[in-house]
Parts: sequence; structure tokens; C-alpha cells
Amino acid sequence: MTTQPEQILENNLITQLQKLGYKSVVIKDETDLLANLKSQLEIHNSKDAKHRVSLSDNDFKQILNYINKGNIFQRAKILRDRVPYTNDKGEHKTVELINQIHWCKNEFQVTQQITMEGSFKNRYDVTILINGLPLVQIELKRRGLELKEAFNQINRYERHSYGAGNGLFQFIQIFVISNGVNSKYYANSPIKARSFKQTFYWSDVNNKHITQLSDFADIFLEPCHLSKMITKYIVLQESDKILMVLRPYQFYAVEAIVEMVKSQGISTQPSYGYIWHTTGSGKTLTSFKTAQILTNLPKVHKVVFVVDRRDLDYQTTKEFNAFSKGSIDGTNNTNTLVKQMVGDNKLIVTTIQKLNTAISKSRYLSRMKTIKDERIVYIFDECHRSQFGKTHNDIKAFFTNCQMFGFTGTPIFEKNAVSVKTHSNASPQKKTTSMLFGKILHKYVITDAIRDENVLKFSIEYISTFKKKDHIADIDVEAIDEAEVMNAPERLNNITDYIIANHNRKTHSREFTSIFCVSQKDVKTGFTPVIEYFKLFQKKKEEGKHNLRIATIFSYEANEEDRGTFGSDNIGVFDNEFETPELSIAVEPQAEYGTDAMHSVSSHTRDYLEEFIGHYNKQFSTNFTTKDSKSFYNYYNDVAKRVKHKQIDVLLVVNMFLTGFDSKALNTLYVDKNLRYHGLIQAYSRTNRILNELKSQGNIVCFRN
Repeated sequence: MTTQPEQILENNLITQLQKLGYKSVVIKDETDLLANLKSQLEIHNSKDAKHRVSLSDNDFKQILNYINKGNIFQRAKILRDRVPYTNDKGEHKTVELINQIHWCKNEFQVTQQITMEGSFKNRYDVTILINGLPLVQIELKRRGLELKEAFNQINRYERHSYGAGNGLFQFIQIFVISNGVNSKYYANSPIKARSFKQTFYWSDVNNKHITQLSDFADIFLEPCHLSKMITKYIVLQESDKILMVLRPYQFYAVEAIVEMVKSQGISTQPSYGYIWHTTGSGKTLTSFKTAQILTNLPKVHKVVFVVDRRDLDYQTTKEFNAFSKGSIDGTNNTNTLVKQMVGDNKLIVTTIQKLNTAISKSRYLSRMKTIKDERIVYIFDECHRSQFGKTHNDIKAFFTNCQMFGFTGTPIFEKNAVSVKTHSNASPQKKTTSMLFGKILHKYVITDAIRDENVLKFSIEYISTFKKKDHIADIDVEAIDEAEVMNAPERLNNITDYIIANHNRKTHSREFTSIFCVSQKDVKTGFTPVIEYFKLFQKKKEEGKHNLRIATIFSYEANEEDRGTFGSDNIGVFDNEFETPELSIAVEPQAEYGTDAMHSVSSHTRDYLEEFIGHYNKQFSTNFTTKDSKSFYNYYNDVAKRVKHKQIDVLLVVNMFLTGFDSKALNTLYVDKNLRYHGLIQAYSRTNRILNELKSQGNIVCFRN
């Protein structure tokens, strides 16, 4: 790689930015910076030549005092609000720091080599000013040097001088680092919240990286685009008090949905669509930002974010409120949902079960009919699962002016679709994601995410668990009689011993945790692997052969039909409003996946689960039971919390926790069941969340070929 002096890179960038519409300005120090800020605020807040704003020294002093407070997060809030002052006539006035509605209507400047002196004197490479405030800092290194040097340089500036004087550099929203060949961006946050792993390449709509500085500047630093990123695509995350900037694929997904909503009634194009973003790529943030922008569109009456499990309802509400405090209230029951639907709530998170009840039960219909013609946008999470069948059609039929969009990491295609009924008297038909939601609006698949290091790669290990007969080849494993081979006591014992012997190695001496997923109950023999495995682990623990903390959870509800939605076998247990089994239609072949509730579950199975929960209660001093659904639901949540906090070493499941469950502390999945298509990707992806340098991959240990 040829080297290029930083000064040439810098001068070329300044020239390019001027051509893009930035005004070049000479600012040597804070004195110049303040004088420029005053004049730019006057220009920005003047409506026209007849209504010019002129700030006196006293006016400007008040403004400076008001904005010179708080940390990076608090100043980001100040930036997005109006700043009050009292003029020399005693009139109460305000100034706008940035135009968030018409983001192109701001004043754009660029300068270089500003000197600020705090504990040390620093000179910054290139600074982009919007309305006089330094909102984007660009740090350049000569070609041949690593980008991390620029990242570390910015951290030194933060420690040494960004807070100096009036702290105007604490208003920076986005950093850009480049060596000419590679260019990345990231959001400003406290140093302890920064990570080089949270620096991003910009990409085109097809996820092709745009790395050369000149190409990056043409697109990302174009004034309107940069201002839009700052005003629309930075999230002020309330729970951690940090700024989060969307990645390019998130940006394109939100833009696609927003444009489709804006064009409804104008364009003849279909008004539905779905986003295919792989599991672990930040779909919650993408969907939140989508919902947030849509709620601000005047012609949108409400935005309803729909999940298919009660625990995801709670989890999503919590995460949405973390992004924007108080943005939504939970819908604890259908009556609360109906009140919110007919009330003033612009953004609602609920389950499909409550939504179906609201439009199908007579006691709610009189209220719900008052909004059936309103412009309501529905966003369905994990749309490959919850929207197959009757409910999807019922919602479209009831809300005559609605639009529907789906998010999924694993869409259903013709190849992996199964036949479902759209209503009780209909013949089964294959349903794919595109049949229900239309075209893909944006795609970001797992190979993209692994390449970009937004999720971890998988390390897959196959462990032979039986001696093959001469006439049986590897590819014939699925045809082997399970009663004879797969459920053989010796095989289960060997697998248990393998996990005990290798768990510390797989989890870096229990720095991480694991899930062990096993096959459903054998219909012919009644053999239930999850029970047998737990008994083996417990027996060996009592014999002193290991001290692993083992827990299990599986469905116990008697006469529960196959919900089919890989991981949603708990719906009947968790949400008594889900009264119609056919509402959640199978999207996975029963032969390959099934659920532990595939057929009637005997009281014998429930008794074992009650016994296993008893071991859990003793281990963690809790008091859960299967005797009422609320306690079992609380048990589910407690298990989830303890997995995330690394208090459970091995969680033994059939289908639960294999989708919709995120834990960065989870790095290993043991597999003794047949997985295919989207079910396989969903299950494997439990392990691939990025956490730290130690967690370098998701470990998959397969005991079946």
C-alpha cells in the first residue's frame, strides 16, 4: 500500500467538501469558534432579510451559559431542543440549534486544524460545523496506518481537550476516521462506552462497502445526508445514556418503509413489504427507529409493533423505552390494548394474541370499529412465525386502511414452507413470507453480518455418538430407528459425559454459558429426551462427577396442539388470551422440528417438570411451580435472567429459548435434534452476539450429523 501524507489527504478532503456545498472557514481557536457560532446562529434563525435575528453580547452569553452544561448525552438533548434567552428588551426568545424537520436547511461549514487547549494542547484535523456547532470530527491518518490509531487519537482528544473552554466539542455527534483507503464512522459517547467494534463502514443499498475516503465523502458527508443521519438516525439511548448511530443496512431498511408509507395513495406500488435482516443484526433498533419516524408523519394515525409471545411484548416494551424513555406503555391485557388503540397513544407494542382478541371478541368490537378506517401501520416482529394463517387475513380485513410490514432474520420461502390453513374450512396451502408481506424491501443476510463483524462466525463441531453399522452411511442418520439408536441409554450417557468433560473448554472456564437443545417426545415410545438428560445430569451431580448448574424448561400443557412456530410452544402456557390454536400456524415441518407439545402431554411429564423446578428452587432459593400459569411464566423469565447473568451453565430445552432470546453471555449450543432451514439459523444464532475480545465465535456442538 502506498503512503500518502496526512496533509495531502486533509487538503483534498477540504476541497471535496467545498464542492459538496460546505463553506470553508478559518477557525484557529475557541475565540474564532465562538464568534463564528454567534454569526451562524443569527443566520440560521433569521427567517428572511426582513426578519433577521441579531444577538447582542448579552443574548449570546445567555445562550452559551445554557448550552455549556452536562455530558455528551445531555448536550445531544440540548442540541435537539430550542435554547431560551431574554433579549435586551426583556422579551423571552429562543434559538434553534439544528433544524430536525427540514434537515437540509442548516448552515454547513468545514474547517481544519482548530487548536484547543485543556490539560494538553491539541489540533484537530477536519471539523464539520452545522449552524456553527462542531458536530462531526474527522481524524485522518496517512495511508498505510491502521484506522485504530485514528480511533485512539480521538479518545486522547476527549481526555485532553474536548471539554475545554465552553465545551463545544462535546456537541460532536459523529466521528469519522480514515486513512484514505478505509473510512469508518461511529457515534460520540463517553470513552468507556466506545469500542472499535462499534465503528462502521458505510455501504450501498446492496451492502457493498464504500471505503475510499473520496467515495465515502461523496455519499456519507454530503450535507443533506449527514444532517439527516444526525437528526433522524442517531438514537439517544436513555438507559445507558449513550448515542447510537444506525448502520447502513438499518438506514436503508427504515428509509424503504418510510418511503412506502409516504407513497401510499400516491403510488400504484403495493403498500406491504418485509425486511430480511439476519438474527443478531439489531432488528429491534431498526424497528424502533422505523416506528419513531412513522409516528411523526401527520397522515399516520398509529404505529403498532406486534410480537407473538408475551415475554417478547415485555422485552420489546422495555427496549423501546430504553431507546426513548416513556415512548410506550405496556399492554398488560386486551382491554388495555383497546384503550390505547382508541386513545391518544401513537406507538403501541402488543402481542398478536391480544390484537386478535380485540378484533374478534364482541365485548371489544364497538370500540375497535371506531378506528377500523384509520391509517394504522403494523410492524410485525419475526414475521416468518406469527403471521401465517387466519390472523393475518383477519387483521387486513378489519383495518381497511392499514399497512403491514414485517421484520425477519429467517424468511419462509417455497422450499422451506409447509402447508397451512388460512381458516378452519380451507384446504392447506403453502404460505411464504412474500405471499403475506410482498417484496423484500431490504436484505442483510448472515454472511453480510459475519463479514462486517456485526455478529460472530460459527465454529461447528460434529461429535459421533454411536458405532455405525457397516451398511449405514453418514447420510442415513435420519433414517436410523431412533428407539434403537438415538434414544439408547448408552448414547445419552456418552453425550452427557462429553458435555461435562468439555464444558469448561467450550465456555472459557464458564466465562460464558450454554443451551442444550434436544428432540421432542418420541410419539411411538413415549420416550422424552429432555427428561432423561436432566435426570442423567442430576444423577452425576449427586455422585460428585460435576458441579455444573443445570436448569430446564419445556412445555407441559395437556392436549396442546403443535404450535409449530419454533420456540413458541409456550404460547398456551404464557398467554391465556391465545384461545385459538390455529392462529399460530406451523411454519416448520413436524418431522424435522416438532415441539414438545406436539401431542397431548401426560401428567407424567408435568410431574417431572415440577420435580426439576424443585431442584431449581433449591439451587436459587426461589418458589416457582407449574401449578399456575403465572408462576410458570415467572419461572421462564427468571431462567432467562439467570442465563444472561451467567448463573446457569447449561439450559436444557426442546424449543424454548431457541428464537427471540438474546444473551451476549451465551457462546455454546449443544444440539441433539434435527434442525433445518430457518430453524437451524435461528437456533445457531443464539450464540453469535458480539460481547468482547474473548468471545471470538459461537460454538455449535452437534451430536447428530
